[in-house]
Amino acid sequence: MSYILRRVIVALITLFLVSILCFLAFSVIKGDPAVFSANVNTSPEQLETLREEMGLNRNVFIRYFDWLFNLLRGNPGSSMRYHGEAISTMISHRIPVSFSLAILSLLFILIISVPLSLLTVKREGSLLDRIINFLTAAGISAPGFFIGILFIFLFGFMLKIFIPGEYIDYRENFFGFLGCLFFPALAIAIPNAAVLTKFLRGSLFSELQSDYVRTARSKGANSFYTLCRHVLKNAAIPAITVFGMIIAEVLSGSVVIEQVFSVPGIGRLLIGAISSRDYPLIQALMVYIAFVVVSANTLADIVIMIIDPRIRPSKRAIQ
Repeated sequence: MSYILRRVIVALITLFLVSILCFLAFSVIKGDPAVFSANVNTSPEQLETLREEMGLNRNVFIRYFDWLFNLLRGNPGSSMRYHGEAISTMISHRIPVSFSLAILSLLFILIISVPLSLLTVKREGSLLDRIINFLTAAGISAPGFFIGILFIFLFGFMLKIFIPGEYIDYRENFFGFLGCLFFPALAIAIPNAAVLTKFLRGSLFSELQSDYVRTARSKGANSFYTLCRHVLKNAAIPAITVFGMIIAEVLSGSVVIEQVFSVPGIGRLLIGAISSRDYPLIQALMVYIAFVVVSANTLADIVIMIIDPRIRPSKRAIQ
């Protein structure tokens, strides 16, 4: 329990430091946020009033703690680009889209990587093993946005399986919504599945050299049953760390993929905020992404500790 508490405390400290960096970074950037939110006909007096309303004339530390307090209350401010719309509302409308895309991507990653890893170990040195290794190397080398563009060209324009840029709201047609996310999720999954396959394959080969595997084989145990029942469980322990990083990357919003497929999620919202210099929205989104990344990594550490108690730090080591 103390280990979990320490990991949670470290995560909270990390998020606090990230919030400071996010706020101060945009506070020292050249440019006046009041000017960006005003129109061309705004007079100097109106501009000064706008700065006062936005709190830009106050001390930076007072502004930070005021912003942090509102952020913790779920009110990170209003958007400058979207005419004062509440940022919390904008993010809450897009979280279901990005979260659904992430869950579908993670399912694809597991469905692809685990069977392929087992096949390469089972068929080591065979033609199938060489083909899978080649595809894995190609998947690692190809960025997700390039795969997404290929999907649009091949399945969208040539085969006309889907309409590029089409989006169906999940509140109108949930299955149509999932259909719109199929190819974006697959484009996200392929490079990450290749990484996880490569790592899990190496972990499986390393675990196969263990004494308990040789003992099971000497007793005539079925090799494939041993591989799936015992070896995979132990080999998955170090792979969970990699999978935790993949979860953090996918859940934080696949920015480029959402832009390529015109998916109105967190990533696309971030690109729009950056292009229009919507500083309050950028700050809130950066903190959100940091929260997802830190939370995913912390949960991965806790899960590994629960699965493998050997990594729990002893009291002597702590002292």
